[in-house]
Amino acid sequence: MLPNSTFVLGGAASGKSFWAEELVKSYDTSMTYIATGQVFDSEVAAKVEIHKNRRDDRWLTVEEPFDLTAPLDAARPDQVILIDCATMWLTNHLMAQHDIGQAQATLLTALRRCAAPWVIVSNEVGQGIVPDNALARQFREAQGRLNIALAGEAELAVQVIAGLPLVLKGALP
Repeated sequence: MLPNSTFVLGGAASGKSFWAEELVKSYDTSMTYIATGQVFDSEVAAKVEIHKNRRDDRWLTVEEPFDLTAPLDAARPDQVILIDCATMWLTNHLMAQHDIGQAQATLLTALRRCAAPWVIVSNEVGQGIVPDNALARQFREAQGRLNIALAGEAELAVQVIAGLPLVLKGALP
């Protein structure tokens, strides 16, 4: 049985999204993919296409870069929600100069009341060097706080390294 809440963490190109998709697909249920990324250049567009091509017609895709409340509130207990990813969602808010604390509180509230099991993917950005500019440091700090909060909400927390899951909290189904 899939836990009600799963947090999947990993570095860039670690296999975390693929692993999360495979976890969700292993359950015979309706699947909703909430895509938070915004496409501003051809490199990102190519990466989005790779992600889209991995999903078949069993997935319902919702593109929502900011407000995840509506799709989470619309979720039913007989489906699974995959949010990919918290890092892009945070970046969108940061670049739009939104109140990050309020956005995070709203997201956590929506996750808590979501009727469906959810899986959220996020990047680990705190294991590198201290960034040399204020915006990058602000992002790193905000991402760290968001990851801590999401891991705290989740029944299962998994770090994916080289495509392999390392359980940080809970147990794999």
